Amino acid sequence: MNDFPVLHTERLILREIVDTDAQALFAIHGCAEVMRYFGSDPLMELAQAQALIATFSHWRGEGNSGIRWGISQKSDGKLLGSCGFFRWNHAWRSAMVGYELAQSAWGQGLMQEALAAILPYGFHAMNLNRIEAQIHPDNAASLQLMPKLGFVHEGQLREAGFWGEKFNDFVQFGVLRREYLEQA
Repeated sequence: MNDFPVLHTERLILREIVDTDAQALFAIHGCAEVMRYFGSDPLMELAQAQALIATFSHWRGEGNSGIRWGISQKSDGKLLGSCGFFRWNHAWRSAMVGYELAQSAWGQGLMQEALAAILPYGFHAMNLNRIEAQIHPDNAASLQLMPKLGFVHEGQLREAGFWGEKFNDFVQFGVLRREYLEQA
């Protein structure tokens, strides 16, 4: 992976997250309501957002951990959130999808649009056979989103995550390459 794969949708540009995005990323990841179901506690300082950007860059530099796109609107270029693949298992040809969106951008169908753009990248460029999603059982918006993208409900993972000073369950979803290609 050399050049970052910029993706375009009707309303969005999915691009590399860079150092100048640190303040916007901090605003998103520092919001308790946004991070409520994300799987980690809100960031407390700007340096944590800068470290997160470095982590995303490191994933790409390794060429085997994953990829994270910054989601920005074509109209103004402002960072609204991010999405991408992590826990990329080359041998098993699988990865997890993760995402978050600024609260001001909720309810507009932007995440569905962004994920619909990255799924083909995962199946084709990354040669994935399986993409998984783990959703908090109280995250109604994400629970509704996954089937719209072709993900199948596979069960519940009990107390699989720890944040907010408590153990949290996840609802497991997955989509296979053949299922995805059949509906495309």
